[in-house]
Amino acid sequence: MNMKRTVLIVDDDQEIVELMRDYLEDEQFEVVEAYNAAHAIEALKLNPIDCILLDVMMPGQSGLELCRQIRRMQDTPNLQDTPILFLSARGDDMDKIRGLSLGGDDYIVKSATPEEVVARVKAVLRRYGKREKDVKLELDFGRLVLDIMAHEARIDGVPMPMTPKEFDILCLFAEYPRQVFTYEQLLQRFWEGIGDKHSVTVQIARIREKIEEDPRKPAYIANVWGVGYRFEGVRR
Repeated sequence: MNMKRTVLIVDDDQEIVELMRDYLEDEQFEVVEAYNAAHAIEALKLNPIDCILLDVMMPGQSGLELCRQIRRMQDTPNLQDTPILFLSARGDDMDKIRGLSLGGDDYIVKSATPEEVVARVKAVLRRYGKREKDVKLELDFGRLVLDIMAHEARIDGVPMPMTPKEFDILCLFAEYPRQVFTYEQLLQRFWEGIGDKHSVTVQIARIREKIEEDPRKPAYIANVWGVGYRFEGVRR
């Protein structure tokens, strides 16, 4: 029997939490509720969480600040990989960029239907699940090594923490060197076709910051101007 996946909902609006809980439970998810950042941290320490739905605008510590804190929780290293989906009443591009740059895997405007939110949760967990089932394999590009099974990128032998989406995007590029991936292809594969060019460029910028010696002059992920990106690493 398949074990249920657990979603942590963090939102100060009780009605939204209860609404999303009902829809997620109807889809056979376990749900843990938190109404502020402190409750969320406590819940993360007490429960195995597969995905986090995180409100951006909360009194006290915001969802953006909480995301940054979660990604830095060294005593619970699995949280560096747990998918985080932001929920926000604001749909400004700058808010999306900031959320994704802090380690979020998706950004959902609250005008989205509960069904769409559940679909986005399922999508990010499908990507995460596919990665977990991959065969044991290392992709060696010299100073950059990708351990697929361990979900680990190493730079000069040092592990480099990445979100699930960052790692999956990097693996796709690394598995197909010199192949150009368009913005549209990447949006379809990693965002279920929902989003815009900013979603892609922010993720690529974050990956470059982690793997490139000089992100302004990338040696691994190159721009194909007006089209998308390709991977320039040489397999060893």
